Amino acid sequence: MNEVLRKISGIGIIPVIKIEEISDAVPLAKALINGGIPIAEITFRAAGAEKAIRAIKEACPEMTVGAGTVLNVDQVKAAVEAGVQFVVSPGFSPKTVDYCNQIGVPVIPGCATASEIGQAIESGLEAVKFFPAEQSGGLDKIKALAGPFGNLQFIPTGGIDLKNLAAYLSFGKVMACGGSFMAKEDFIKNKEWDKITALSKQAVDIILGFEIGHVGINISSEEEALTAASRFGSLFNLPVKNGSSSIFAGSAVEFMKSPYLGRNGHIGIKTNSVFRAKCHLENRGIRFNEESAKFDAEGKLTAIYIDQETGGFAVHLMQK
Repeated sequence: MNEVLRKISGIGIIPVIKIEEISDAVPLAKALINGGIPIAEITFRAAGAEKAIRAIKEACPEMTVGAGTVLNVDQVKAAVEAGVQFVVSPGFSPKTVDYCNQIGVPVIPGCATASEIGQAIESGLEAVKFFPAEQSGGLDKIKALAGPFGNLQFIPTGGIDLKNLAAYLSFGKVMACGGSFMAKEDFIKNKEWDKITALSKQAVDIILGFEIGHVGINISSEEEALTAASRFGSLFNLPVKNGSSSIFAGSAVEFMKSPYLGRNGHIGIKTNSVFRAKCHLENRGIRFNEESAKFDAEGKLTAIYIDQETGGFAVHLMQK
């Protein structure tokens, strides 16, 4: 997968932004970054979009910035000159797609029919913008279209909000969702940066869905682990399950038959997507023990340990 598209997939959401005043560009970008969303699609529906893009890229180099509502090759040229990393269009324009492919800039055209998606695949694209998502049949339509079109990924945009974000992202062919709910025009006009940050954090919480899965306690021997698990289980009427390397009392407390990672043990954190959770935490400077990574038969990341202990406990992400 293209590296920019991989970043988009890792973040899981693309704020679609219309900036009328160039002076709002940088404060807006910082509000999104503070909310855990270091990405934005700056729409060319507003005059001077390329100036806003340039300002954001200069002040916030960690921000992944795309140009939205790009209708022709001239707008692509202006956007690329301003420093964009990807281009989004509301419909499928062969000339625009061909030019982006020619210069090596990821392009995500709007597609809502099988014919348009077929054109996208013929053009060698990895992802399309399903637009307008809710008005075009929503998640059910995406699932119907995804079947015959192989590994193509979808970025539904239009009608996406906090209520349906998780449902869209639960489908494996959805790379990310586009939306403007966290940075509405009124929020920007009124310079309500704190509100944008708060809504961005809510979106990230929904995307990742962190929950404590279990606590693993290091025990020196299998005999001691069985004794501890049996006692704990009898105290709270929990079933005891003996496994190959540990013994569970219930589903949330694990007694290791021999010490594993972590001075005292480990904590498993469930998430909607280990891949996205890892990307979000890496954006915050968290490092991971890559040797601990586990994958399913399709190559999907299902578990990985954070590189640093917390309170003597190793911490690992695990797929829900």
